[in-house]
Amino acid sequence: MKKLWEKGVKTDEFIEKFTVGKDRELDLVLAKYDVKGTIAHITMLESVGLLKKEELNKLTKELNRILEEVIEPGNFEIEDGVEDVHSQIELMLTRELGDIGKKVHSGRSRNDQVLVDLRLYLRDEIKEIAKLSEKLFDTLIVQSETTKKILLPGYTHTQAAMPSSFGLWFGAYAESLVDDLVLMESTYHIINRNPLGSAAGYGSSFPLNRTMTTELLGFEGMNVNSVYAQMGRGKTEQTLAFAMAGLAGTLNKLASDVCLYNSQNFNFIKLPDDLTTGSSIMPHKKNPDVFELIRAKTNILRTLPNQIIMATTNLTSGYHRDFQVLKEILFPAIQELKNCLFITEYAAGKIQINDQILGDPKYKLIFSVEAVNEMVLNGTPFRDAYQKIAQQIEDGNFEPPKELKHTHEGSIGNLGNKKIEKRLNKIMLNFE
Repeated sequence: MKKLWEKGVKTDEFIEKFTVGKDRELDLVLAKYDVKGTIAHITMLESVGLLKKEELNKLTKELNRILEEVIEPGNFEIEDGVEDVHSQIELMLTRELGDIGKKVHSGRSRNDQVLVDLRLYLRDEIKEIAKLSEKLFDTLIVQSETTKKILLPGYTHTQAAMPSSFGLWFGAYAESLVDDLVLMESTYHIINRNPLGSAAGYGSSFPLNRTMTTELLGFEGMNVNSVYAQMGRGKTEQTLAFAMAGLAGTLNKLASDVCLYNSQNFNFIKLPDDLTTGSSIMPHKKNPDVFELIRAKTNILRTLPNQIIMATTNLTSGYHRDFQVLKEILFPAIQELKNCLFITEYAAGKIQINDQILGDPKYKLIFSVEAVNEMVLNGTPFRDAYQKIAQQIEDGNFEPPKELKHTHEGSIGNLGNKKIEKRLNKIMLNFE
């Protein structure tokens, strides 16, 4: 099959196999976006006189047929000898419409073509990630409100430190997701800009209307400078990688807590039996494999920014074939993060709580700060109160207060979940 760029010299088959890499399989997810980008591009070409109206109609009709009858039902394939999705779709048009199909590439390069496809694909994937994050947020908030009066020890230095509550614990991860989505939202706005028309990175002598394609594709603006539009390749993936790593970090810490709290030594929570796995030799084992795998997978996801940075370090401006490997790194990682978000939400809603944790005498000392604060409220200077309670602990006659008096925002007695929810809802509106 002749390449779009072929000029009479056939490429060595080993070189071709190596340079094409996994493009043909990874490009399948870009097919529908390539069609949409091409429809916008040819609509613009007709408006500036580079296509006739009847040619536009034929091309648009055939592109929509390819989308509806081939791509959406999952029947799209990139044929042997065809380099990528862009070449395959142009080939299909040319087979059906002859020379008209050869006109769709006027005024663009595969460089800005793939940039548009990636931006459209990543824009949709970010929205999906945001929706999955919102669903997990909702589950965590429900758990937080349901368990807000159930206490557990809070830890510093892995030592029992002060009273906490399951309401605080679940709510902390909900608020962490909000900050993660702030970064994801910023990434969305960076990605949601149109690079089409930058061609190979230096624009075109055709009278292209880039504002028109920006509006047709629903971008909120364009990458104005054509050189910078091409510099977005690599930068776009890196920016998204940081946002994904932030989300992965929240899931990772939650999974680590669950694995610890679920152990018999802690016994703070219990996973339903159908969410656990067993041992081949120990009949009593009920293992939290799902959260252990979330922990491992999210640790790998947290390496994503470094992988992309190392693949693109020291590249000068302009296109480089190095960018091709970014799809191999990023596309599977996106699916992995979505899977982790889904399964975390599914499992988090089923966590069962031990409501008698602090009845154990070993946690008595975590109320020492409450005792100090109570003395301060009654007029004792803080440092004197601290020393007095410390001496009681040393002498073995410390008696903890009977009730907690936490009233400020974000404390055991005033979780502030409504404020957190309000912030989340505002952020979610910005993904539309």
